Amino acid sequence: MSSSGVYADTGVFVCFEGGEGSGKSTQSRRLREALEADGHTVLLTFEPGDTPVGRTLREIVLSPETGELSDRTESLLYAADKAEHVDTVVRPALDRGEVVVTDRYVDSALAYQGAGRALDVAEVEQVMRWATGDLRPHLTVVLDLEPDAGLGRFEGRDRIEGESLEFHQRVREAFQRMAAAAPDHYLVVDARLPVDEIAGQVLDRVRPLLDRAAVAP
Repeated sequence: MSSSGVYADTGVFVCFEGGEGSGKSTQSRRLREALEADGHTVLLTFEPGDTPVGRTLREIVLSPETGELSDRTESLLYAADKAEHVDTVVRPALDRGEVVVTDRYVDSALAYQGAGRALDVAEVEQVMRWATGDLRPHLTVVLDLEPDAGLGRFEGRDRIEGESLEFHQRVREAFQRMAAAAPDHYLVVDARLPVDEIAGQVLDRVRPLLDRAAVAP
């Protein structure tokens, strides 16, 4: 995956990625709290489902009641969610000079629908980049965790969480490959570390981005 793409000139775009149970939601909230304490305006969001259209799409792709979907159908549903999310939530906030922190973005589709479902990752990427206008995060934080450890944190599982351990191992390896290919735009953190330590590492990488970008106070 190429790191070339569109990077917003205003605002800062940070994404949290990783497997199930790796702590993305917790660390997203911690980053928002830290940045707001410094006086920044922060939009905390997530995929799939943080738009009215996205909520319906999320129900389709994650509910066990949906049953089997064509792999391409699943990918296109995720692409539709991302298109709506970027156009109505992410891009407007960046244009206002805010810090946007999202729990999952394009890399999740490349890892889950590409590597996990064994679709052609290049084809999946082409669809996802088109859907998002090729907008890239300034920083993607990958919270790395063994799949069996992350999945053990759930009592009930949705359609994706219920996939095989081999599926989730392919997902983990895909995240690792993407991060290794573009280290300037990625931070990989061991998700087994204490929550405070992870939050500190993330904040250390985000703060220099705030100095270089036009971020609203």
